Amino acid sequence: MVEKKDEIVVFGGGCFWCTEAVFSELEGVVSVMPGYAGGHTENPTYRQICTDETGHAEVIEIQFDPNQITYKRLLEVFFATHDPTTLNRQGADKGTHYRSIILCTSDDQKGQAEAFIRELDSSGSKGDPIVTEVVQLDRFYEADADHIQFYKNNPDMMYCQIVIRPKVEKVRGEFADYLRTANALD
Repeated sequence: MVEKKDEIVVFGGGCFWCTEAVFSELEGVVSVMPGYAGGHTENPTYRQICTDETGHAEVIEIQFDPNQITYKRLLEVFFATHDPTTLNRQGADKGTHYRSIILCTSDDQKGQAEAFIRELDSSGSKGDPIVTEVVQLDRFYEADADHIQFYKNNPDMMYCQIVIRPKVEKVRGEFADYLRTANALD
């Protein structure tokens, strides 16, 4: 069998502190970097993103080893851990920077994501139609250092306890067979 090289995909499913914590749990995920993508402003700051004038979403760049975890499994986790049916909103977080978006790095990823969404929509499992954008990645901008590994560095913060921890616990329950042995990236 031919070993595949690491791949990258960028997901936006609301607050990047949440999505980073969730995907850091999975075996085969090499790295997770919070940042911004999908907009028009070059080198955006967190403050700029929050104005909803940059066009960017809060996202995570996931580098993964397809020999250990499939892109389809990443899609399953992505759609299980946020609401892909609400436009520009995740829970109490509102704005275009919280939209559901998949930024693909290949035509194959784009095709798989679109097919996955069609399956979800036709199954009716999400109740309402999926509003997740699926586009090619143009450019990814890393978030400032204080946003990196936020959950790991601030586990006692109220937001982390109330919003992030339940998502991490959901992944640990529903995807237990796909967790790394150490529950977070170093």
